[in-house]
Amino acid sequence: MKKSKNKTFLVTGGTGFIGSNISKFLINENYNVKIFDNNSRGSLTRLKFFSKKFKFIKGDIRNKVQVSKAFKNTDAVVHLAYINGTKYFYRYPTKILEIAIKGIINVIEGCIENNIKELYLASSSEVYQTPNKIPTDEGEMLKIPDIYNPRYSYGGGKILTELMGIHYGKKFFKKLIIFRPHNVYGPDMGNEHVIPEFIKRFKNLKGKNFKIQGTGNEVRSFMYIDDFIEAFNLIIKKGRHLGIYNLGTAEKINIKSLAFLISKILKKKIKIVSTSLQKGGTKIRIPCISKIKKLGFKQKHSIESGLKKTINFYY
Repeated sequence: MKKSKNKTFLVTGGTGFIGSNISKFLINENYNVKIFDNNSRGSLTRLKFFSKKFKFIKGDIRNKVQVSKAFKNTDAVVHLAYINGTKYFYRYPTKILEIAIKGIINVIEGCIENNIKELYLASSSEVYQTPNKIPTDEGEMLKIPDIYNPRYSYGGGKILTELMGIHYGKKFFKKLIIFRPHNVYGPDMGNEHVIPEFIKRFKNLKGKNFKIQGTGNEVRSFMYIDDFIEAFNLIIKKGRHLGIYNLGTAEKINIKSLAFLISKILKKKIKIVSTSLQKGGTKIRIPCISKIKKLGFKQKHSIESGLKKTINFYY
């Protein structure tokens, strides 16, 4: 895809952590950028150095009229507007589902009404829940193990987003791509995820006891935000219509080792205290990234180097 100064992208959820970084990237690529957000969890301060280089439209993704109006004179949409953070899955399942369902319907209808043929949909590693295969590729079965567990409101909403995207994509779009981020982290990512939560608790730590949820043997892979943007750039330039891409790294670490690594960087001694894992928590999640690697992706930031940059922001 050729870079065009005249091409206009609209990013829903563009003041959130990932959304603001995508917006900065698009601005730096000389695209025209519009951001649609209600700032309920995002912040324009994330874009303070770019304030004159994009158009901000305040609105709610659940409001069809606001979405359709914002989508006028737009060439491509990146849809990120959602509520993430595990504690919110348990607290606000109905709100999460409402944003997911009304949001994807409004986004697709807004694209159709405004003749927008290019759409990038943010999904999540949560659609895999407890995967059958590790590393997990994009062909893994998507599942909701327990419909009564509020945690699955998030993953269920993302599955609905993907279903809508693929089937409407076949009929109405020339380029529709789904991307599944895996534990993206970095400076200014908020406070609701494991890495900033750990850093915050280290700041207030008295004594050596450091509580973690679960045994500490739960395994994840983390992706530093700059690596994520590099992968996102590749799907814009080389991604295939109706393609689904894991965006993550193959570098794995268990939660106990993550805590010890942060303590090492901060030069603090800790003793891990395990607690029960919330019902529905996944013991291991590692993506297969062969598809994005075939497009040219190479991880540049190790978990240690990325943590150092993130800690410098929060500490």
